Amino acid sequence: MSATEAETAERDDERAVTTVDVKGTGRLYDALPEHRFEYTFDGTTLREFLDAFLEDHDVADLLIAEEPEDAVAHGWAEPPEELPDDFTANPEGDRTRAYARIAVNGHFNEHLDGFDTELEDGDRVALMYPFMFCC
Repeated sequence: MSATEAETAERDDERAVTTVDVKGTGRLYDALPEHRFEYTFDGTTLREFLDAFLEDHDVADLLIAEEPEDAVAHGWAEPPEELPDDFTANPEGDRTRAYARIAVNGHFNEHLDGFDTELEDGDRVALMYPFMFCC
C-alpha cells in the first residue's frame, strides 16, 4: 500500500457517521416514506446530509433550487426602492426553492452556515415545503 493509499484509508477510518432526526412537512410529508424518522449518513455537515438524503429520497425537486430563478418567488407587488434588510441568502448553488426551507434545530440554514452547517448526532433537520392554495 502506497503512502497516499494509506492516508486515504486513514481519512476514511476517521470519517464521521452522523444520525439526525428528519421531519418532512407540507408537500414533503407525503413525498417521504414517513414524516418523521432517523437518518444516518457519512459526514457531519448539512451538505453531506443533503447529498446522501437526496440520493436515497427523490425529493430534490421540492427542496433545491437548480437555477437562481427557482429560489425567488415572483410576487404581484412592486418591491420598495429601499429594502428593510440586506436579505442575505445562501450562495448560488446552495439555495432552496422558493417557499422551501431547511431548518436545523429550529433555525433556518441560511441563518447558520448554510449547507456547511455542522450537524451532530440527535440534531433535528426539518425539510419544509408548505402547501400553497389560492383563490
